[in-house]
Amino acid sequence: MKMTKKGSAVWSGGIKEGKGSISTESGALVNFPYGFNARFEGGKGTNPEELLGAAHAGCFTMALSKILGEAKLTAERMETNAQVTLEQKGDSFEITSVHLTLRAKVPGATQESFSELANKAKTGCPVSKLFKTEITLVTFLEP
Repeated sequence: MKMTKKGSAVWSGGIKEGKGSISTESGALVNFPYGFNARFEGGKGTNPEELLGAAHAGCFTMALSKILGEAKLTAERMETNAQVTLEQKGDSFEITSVHLTLRAKVPGATQESFSELANKAKTGCPVSKLFKTEITLVTFLEP
């Protein structure tokens, strides 16, 4: 199986005063604004790091659902947050870490078995494989 999905970006102007928009093939985002202010100053709009965080959280959680199924477990609920850290290194910027926090309710799982399966998903999800940085994970299994 092979599939290709598309996203696009449009930008006008310089780095600080310029403005851009991001769109996805699915239509989930259509000309959604992004820019320097949203990325570095907390302004309105989105930025590449939060989009990567959402993509990573979604991919990881789906991968874990598959792995849980293989272990004959089904989650009642899983919620993953991904913190993507962007740091200036010399004259350029790089993503230096991604931290995943997972809260889940999985009947029949122990914290130990759940953490083991979650770590398998962390290293195996396709988005994790994209990052060339440290990826950490903390799991919380709810009763």
